[in-house]
Amino acid sequence: MDIANIQGYAYVFAMGFLIVVLYAYIYHLYTKRKNADGTDYEEYSNMALHDDLSDTPVADRFDAKKK
Repeated sequence: MDIANIQGYAYVFAMGFLIVVLYAYIYHLYTKRKNADGTDYEEYSNMALHDDLSDTPVADRFDAKKK
């Protein structure tokens, strides 16, 4: 076995491992969203887009302190 074969096998193994990790992460995100405690993090993604002083807040300050 020369170095090219070893690099080829390492590449295939690394890609397979990364694909498994990617699908595990996607599965984790979907199951966490389904079993969420009511927090919708997609609302928080709007904070970067709507950051003027006149915009409405994403969540009330008092609701966040209750949890």
